[in-house]
Amino acid sequence: MVSATWLPVRVATDVDHGGRWTSLTAGGREWLWHRDEPRRSVVRPGDPFADAGGLEECAPTVRGLPDHGDAWSRPWRRAGEEDIVECPDFRLARRIGGRGDAVVADYMLAAEPGYRFVWAAHALLDLSPAARIGVDGPAVTRLYPDEGDRWIAGAWPTVDGVRLDRLGPDDGSAVGAVVLTSQVSVHDGADTLHLSVEAAGQPVAVALWRNLGGFPRDAPYRSIGVEPMLGRVFDRAAAGDGDTAVVPPSGEVAWRLTVTAHRRP
Repeated sequence: MVSATWLPVRVATDVDHGGRWTSLTAGGREWLWHRDEPRRSVVRPGDPFADAGGLEECAPTVRGLPDHGDAWSRPWRRAGEEDIVECPDFRLARRIGGRGDAVVADYMLAAEPGYRFVWAAHALLDLSPAARIGVDGPAVTRLYPDEGDRWIAGAWPTVDGVRLDRLGPDDGSAVGAVVLTSQVSVHDGADTLHLSVEAAGQPVAVALWRNLGGFPRDAPYRSIGVEPMLGRVFDRAAAGDGDTAVVPPSGEVAWRLTVTAHRRP
């Protein structure tokens, strides 16, 4: 049997506009989905989220206030090999580099000890309706059946009758979920994208946004989010014990996002 080929992963980012990842390629394939959103280039802190696709850095929350966090709507600055954003309550630094065929992003958030936050690599992916999500084992999964904070607990891949690992056909639904796992694979045709997150002493998970033409109600479109995260809820304001990252006495939290890809013959 011929084994899969590991592909070099490449990333492009836009420091001026929230540190947004504008490209994520492997083997000639662009994995990030995009849509025309004129508001994205002119947003200011506190503005409603402008969904242009790509990968947005969401901190200190995803849902709630500020909408999709405070980092995505601010200009970042380049300092040596780091990208840095200063927010009212925290400072977030990111260093993206290659390690073999992988892309590795190392993060550091500095804030007052005890500060609680959620971070998500809000990656919207360009996937066919035949694509599927792979998670090892029957991982605990929190299904958000609507736009609120209420979630239903279950085990991957089916919660409350909703099969979350399938991404089509489009059926007019839109649900979110948080899977208590540190790594996820996205399979589409011969290609697979792997994402994993590591954070010593902090809760990690993978958020899913499966919008099969159900959102927004007035002008729905298809979008699929696969989002490694710190924390286990979308909205830090609705978090219980252990559901957010917490800044320790050192005043800093470090974590790593690793992205790899391979292709079957």
